[in-house]
Parts: sequence; structure tokens; C-alpha cells
Amino acid sequence: MLAKARQSLRAACDQLNIHPDVYEELKWPRETLAATLLIRMDDGSRRAFKAWRCRYNDRRGPTKGGIRFHPNVSLDEIETLAFWMTFKCAVANLPFGGGKGGVCVNTKELSQTELERLSRAYIEAFAPFVGPDRDILAPDMYTNGIVIAWMADEYSSITGQASPSALTGKPLAFGGTVGRVDATARGGYHALRHLEKSLEIDPDNSKVAIQGFGNVGYHCAKLLHADGYTIVGISDSSGGIYDEKGFDPLAVMQHKHETGSVQGAKGHGKTRNITNAELLELDCDVLVPAALERQITLENCDRIKARVILELANGPVAPTADRKLTEEGHIIIPDILANSGGVTVSHLEWVQNRSGYYWDASEVADHLKKTMERETQAIWALHNEMSLSMREAAYIHGLRRIAESVEARGTQAYFDGA
Repeated sequence: MLAKARQSLRAACDQLNIHPDVYEELKWPRETLAATLLIRMDDGSRRAFKAWRCRYNDRRGPTKGGIRFHPNVSLDEIETLAFWMTFKCAVANLPFGGGKGGVCVNTKELSQTELERLSRAYIEAFAPFVGPDRDILAPDMYTNGIVIAWMADEYSSITGQASPSALTGKPLAFGGTVGRVDATARGGYHALRHLEKSLEIDPDNSKVAIQGFGNVGYHCAKLLHADGYTIVGISDSSGGIYDEKGFDPLAVMQHKHETGSVQGAKGHGKTRNITNAELLELDCDVLVPAALERQITLENCDRIKARVILELANGPVAPTADRKLTEEGHIIIPDILANSGGVTVSHLEWVQNRSGYYWDASEVADHLKKTMERETQAIWALHNEMSLSMREAAYIHGLRRIAESVEARGTQAYFDGA
């Protein structure tokens, strides 16, 4: 994955004629730490779990990124996600570099007490690697507010002082911020709404399919539904549902809470169960991949009907598929822009923790909206001015800011002229 992600970096460097020093610095992570977490299980046995933390680049500030608990987590995935996070923070113009962490585990197989031990063990292993001025942690896949609260508590115990700004995504009572729960979805929502006129999208006559109905997918569906979009397809890890008349996201989430799956939920017309693969290929105007990486590939991109793809997941469209879809006229609002709302509000949480002054919901919402609209407009302008895909434009937009930080410390050209 990282090798393919570097192709976007190489292309952006070539487009901007960036000094080679910048590419050399960004093509590999600054540092990555691996650990084995040994956990006492409820039955008295011990199990070992592989864990990682990557600080990809810190030229613009301390690294920032989530921690995911998933059975398919790997070193390559963690380093690639940290690479994307580096650009995401630059695209949003935040004073952070990119980081990421993860544990190879199926949380559905753990009790709550085992999950707490695992969460605390992660911090015990990586405590010297992280901190409010070095590497700031946040929730990601299968890590939520309570997991982050356990981690924040463990970090404070190890350091001997309250350090709320070492982690974001905390519960409100633990120093979290209002507006964080739906921030990733709301950021993508603002990006799409800002481009409606340019993309000639009429919400009242537009159909949306959403892959992934966790926190991000659910809140995106709720926001778009409230604005008149018809949500015709929804899926989670167990499968999906389709109804051309649309769904009420609240009712679907209630059904999921009761049954463990979106399948079987009823829409406003004739509802039928579908697979995740079928959801991606639905006849709709906007497709929102909000689940895992590499869901749209060369094998299925010919069957994608949505004109607009809003990437709320990280890397849901493979690079080869991205090129083909772009050539065929699809507009892909890339992940490093579309899902940057989460880290934008996490930055506000970090700022509030450090100052001890907390904003109200309207201030957080206004800041997120202004940030997303400003950066979306800048990337859309680059897309048009340079005849680039939206992804290429986003990478160039972020790379300019990272390059300024690298070049400010001196490049070969500076020392040759000394």
C-alpha cells in the first residue's frame, strides 16, 4: 500500500517541480515502533497481540493520528495511513504531521475487561513514543470514546500528571470537545454541499449509497437525508440493503442496534438485501465509501455508476481504479480532503485542552464549516486551473505546505549557494 501511495507523492512532486530533498524526506516514515502486547484473558490464559505506532513526518508539528483495532491491521497499512494523515493535516492547514497506530485484534472476540486491558497495554508499550508535543492519539476503527478514555487514564498514570492533550476523541467529561462525534462525516458533508453547484447536484433529486454504517457512515446518511438526498443503499460488514424509495437512517440504525445488522431494515418502498459489492455498483448519483481501504479496484470500477464518489474511508479507491474512473468523468472527492473533518475538530480539542478554555457547539461547527469550505474551494480551483483530478489537486495543495516547512530548514540548493 505504501509503495502505491508514494506514487501520488511522486506525481505531485513532478507537477510542482518540488526540490528532490522534499521527496527524499517524505518517501519513508520518520520512525515506526512495533510491540507485542501480552494480555491476561478472563479465563486466566495469556494472548499476544501485535501492535504498531508510526510517526510519518513531523515537519509541520507533532504527529497526529488514530489507533485502529482490527484483525487485518499490518505494518504496511499503519505506515500508509500515517502517510495519508501527513497530507490530510497539511490539506486542512493544521499544525500537525501524520501518525497512525493499530493492534491486530478482533475486538468482537474480547470481553469489555479484556478490551480495557488491551487498551491500557497499548499505552504502556508506546508511552515514551507519544505525548501532546510529540504524537497525539485519537480513535479510529473499533476504538471509541471509552477506549480513548482508558488510554488517556493510563497515560496520565504513567506520566504522573493529567495530560488530556495527549489524546483526542475523548468523552466530554474527560476533556473531549463538542462536535467530535460527527466531525468526520460533517466535514465530508460540507465538502459535498460546497461543490453542489459546480457539480450540478440537486439534493432533492439525488440518490446516495453509503458503504459502511458505523459512526461516519451513519452521520453522513443522517446529514444528507435531512437536506433532501434520498439514501437508496446502506451496508455494513454483514451486508447491505437497497430501496429505490430511500431509507430513514435513524430507523436503519435502530434496526442495527436491535439485530446487529442493517439487513432486514425496511425502507419506504420495496426493500431487498444486497451485498457490499452490489452496493458499490448501485445506480446512484453519489457513492460514499465509509468502510475499508481498496473497495473499488480495476476489477469493479467499470461497474461503478455514481458520478460523484465521496471518500469518507481512507483509500477506498485503488490508484489504478482512480485513474480509470477520472478518465471516464467521475468526480472523486479524495479522502485527504473529504474525511479531514475529524482531525480538524481533533485539533480544536487539543487546543482547548492546552488552553483550558472550551468552545460551545456553534463555535466548533462554524470553524469546521469554514475550514472545509476554504480547502475544498482551493482544491477545486487547482483541479480546474491545472486540469488535474481532485486527488492530484489535493496532494499538490498539501505538498506545497509540507514543502515550505522542509525548505525553510534548508535544501541542497541553499547549501550549494552558501
